[in-house]
Amino acid sequence: MRKIYLFNAAFLFLWSANPVFSQTSQLQIARNSVGKLQIAIGNKEDAKKQLSILGEGIKAAESAQNDKKTKKWPETWAIKSYLSSYVAIIDTDVPNADRYYNLAIEAIDSAKRLDKFQANSQLISASVYNVNIKKQEKGNVAYANNDFLTAYELLKEVSDFFPKDTTLAINTGLAAQNIQSFDNALAYFKRAKDNGIKNPVVFQKLTGIYISKFEHELAVKTLEDGIKANPYHVFLTNDYINLLLDTEKYNEAIKVIESTLKVETNNKLLYFLYGYLYQNNGNNSTAELAYKKALKIDENYFDALYQLGLAYVNSANEALKSKKTEGAPTFSSYINRAEVALLQAHEINQNDKSTVQLLIDIYTRKNRLDKVQELKSKLEEF
Repeated sequence: MRKIYLFNAAFLFLWSANPVFSQTSQLQIARNSVGKLQIAIGNKEDAKKQLSILGEGIKAAESAQNDKKTKKWPETWAIKSYLSSYVAIIDTDVPNADRYYNLAIEAIDSAKRLDKFQANSQLISASVYNVNIKKQEKGNVAYANNDFLTAYELLKEVSDFFPKDTTLAINTGLAAQNIQSFDNALAYFKRAKDNGIKNPVVFQKLTGIYISKFEHELAVKTLEDGIKANPYHVFLTNDYINLLLDTEKYNEAIKVIESTLKVETNNKLLYFLYGYLYQNNGNNSTAELAYKKALKIDENYFDALYQLGLAYVNSANEALKSKKTEGAPTFSSYINRAEVALLQAHEINQNDKSTVQLLIDIYTRKNRLDKVQELKSKLEEF
């Protein structure tokens, strides 16, 4: 919880020493309660002692508000708002705390309306501060109870009061997102980002909203900012690469993967994606190397085995078309490698039709009709 607003003690003692009002007046008693409260806080008195002081002060303030003369004074309402707002924060009796929360809000409105010369601005500011602390607490409770609309309405007021608080901005954005108010969610997540938040989730949330609005360039820029704040963060990097792939920025994706693999040498997915991109560009030899590195990390990585087998098939086809170079792998050599990789893939996932179809093509070329028939029968079972 935030630190509760405290006054300068000297300022309060000047108040209590003011000779204009009688020491026996209800307003003076209320003034003195504010001073006593500050002393109790300074001495770290327990909540029971503080509530006793507050009770005395509020009772006096309410008597003053019922007096024909002092009810028109802004000071009466300013004191009541401050004392009530403090009760709302420290009282563990929830219904009572809520009652004083509402009384504080009403008193603040009256104090602001009457205080034309801002003579009570410190008290009013302290009351507003405390009310916002209570609103934050109530907003958090509402969020925990899945009452996201109430949570959003409360937390947005608090976030607007504390605009530099990044945690508040995030929580407000989450509440807005839960009620599908995506423009408001965007505004509060962006507030957190603009105030220096480094939490990767914020960048992911912002990116998701930008993508839903088809603002892909902003989504890319947001992930780039997120990675700058969190270098080589796994999830941000994966999201960034996937977004580059989705927007067909393949060369940029390759560069990001190359850079990341210098640090994350044990990331099988990155090796797979690296191979897949090169394979799509017709560079089967680089793809093969990448898939093999992925398989060193996980020998049962189905996607890498399947794509490695496909890369060997493509290389076999290239070998048929090109003139044979001394020492270069032959068509048969590539086909044999493809068979081994695809059989392993088939063993891991026997229901994958694409793997079975590639194996049928290989055995057809090898004139292994028994195998062809066996695999075709399997296809019919799918």
